[in-house]
Amino acid sequence: MDSNRSRRDFLKIAAGGSLAAVPLHVLAQTPESDGDKCKKVSANDRIGLATIGIGGQGTSDTKAALKVPGVELVGVADVYEGRLVRARETFCETIAVTRDYRELLARKDVDAVIIGTPDHWHATIAIDAMNAGKDVYCEKPMVQTVDDGQRLLEVQKRTGRILQVGSQRVSSVVYHKARELLASGAIGKLNMVQGWWYRNDPIGAWQYTLPADASPETVDWDRFLGHAPKRPFEPIRLFRWRNYRDYGTGVAGDLFVHLFSGLHLITGAVGPTRIMATGGLRHWDDGRDVPDVMLALYDYPKTEAHSEFTLSLVVNFADGGGGGGDGFRFVGSEGVLTVEGSGVTVSRQAPPGPPRYTIDTFPKEAQEAFLEEYRSKYPEGPPELKPLREESYRRPQGYSDLDHHFRNFIEAVRSRKPHVEDAAFGMRAAAPAVLSNTSHFEARAVRWDPQAMKVAPTSPSTTS
Repeated sequence: MDSNRSRRDFLKIAAGGSLAAVPLHVLAQTPESDGDKCKKVSANDRIGLATIGIGGQGTSDTKAALKVPGVELVGVADVYEGRLVRARETFCETIAVTRDYRELLARKDVDAVIIGTPDHWHATIAIDAMNAGKDVYCEKPMVQTVDDGQRLLEVQKRTGRILQVGSQRVSSVVYHKARELLASGAIGKLNMVQGWWYRNDPIGAWQYTLPADASPETVDWDRFLGHAPKRPFEPIRLFRWRNYRDYGTGVAGDLFVHLFSGLHLITGAVGPTRIMATGGLRHWDDGRDVPDVMLALYDYPKTEAHSEFTLSLVVNFADGGGGGGDGFRFVGSEGVLTVEGSGVTVSRQAPPGPPRYTIDTFPKEAQEAFLEEYRSKYPEGPPELKPLREESYRRPQGYSDLDHHFRNFIEAVRSRKPHVEDAAFGMRAAAPAVLSNTSHFEARAVRWDPQAMKVAPTSPSTTS
């Protein structure tokens, strides 16, 4: 497909869909600025923002949020002093900084918060923030456990606050294009989906740099631990927290959850009914207690939105074949839709006409009788297999799904109408991810009720 038409198609998706709420041409008009970092915004249009957990992702999120007109950063919270210093260097020397996030929630000039903390703090801070009257952008996975999700859902419903989860592909024009193509019947009846995420470098495997000044004086260790098991100061657990089950959710919570989010957007699915995962620690033997390779299978039931299909997911942190990156293959009866990198590709093989036949082993008389009847029905003869045809759709140059996701969040804060990835969506993506860990560590299949968002009982006849 030519690039001009591809761009026009994407613009239509971005501007027309209720989920991809902010038009692409608006996104393109707000480049990041290195100007006045402490610039104040008009009180009539102002959204006061605070970031809780200003590490790598929290910083990226904050930068994306500040590209939205009218957003003003009020303060940041983090348990490591160095990040508070760096936040003032990066954003503004006069922003409030604190180790205690509750001080930010008590401020009347804070309208919304970004939660970029380790996973084991997500639910607690999100609940505290909503109870304090703040809207919430919570990094994925929304929760560390299924029980956390039930509590959070109740609070979000009771308070009516906006909560958006940070899997930015849910706002992506690439994923919305894939959704449109699948719904249009581009690949026929869906029967299988394959998702993957491959990495082969230390940073990709969470080997983050430890600051030289990390000490009990510069780190609020007890606040970091929170409800996690108490233990002596060990900075590697803070700065590489994804490596440990006490604070993170492993490859499933970091990466499977992105894939679930994208899959659910594209298909309209709300979740699997059976979860089976396996894997292990194959390469990064650095003290971590979570796998660096995980494979899982999921059964998705038939619904009004989609046919029954099977999902397979894989993460490999030591992929030496150069196949880095992430993506999907949606396999249907008439084609394959691939979502990878910057776009979507549909590969189709034209369906055959008359059926082919295999009669060589029949007696000669039976062959002749068959051919006589066949030729009367299909005078054109057996078909030749058709070559694959491909059509590609690419995102516009310079497009950022993270920027788009934050524009959708701020629009929801202003309109009081959630656009994308609310608490229920976040729960339905997080739960099968964290239950993949349950399946892996307990070596069993897990039953899940995606409608009720609860673990379902497993009968003896369904354990295999």
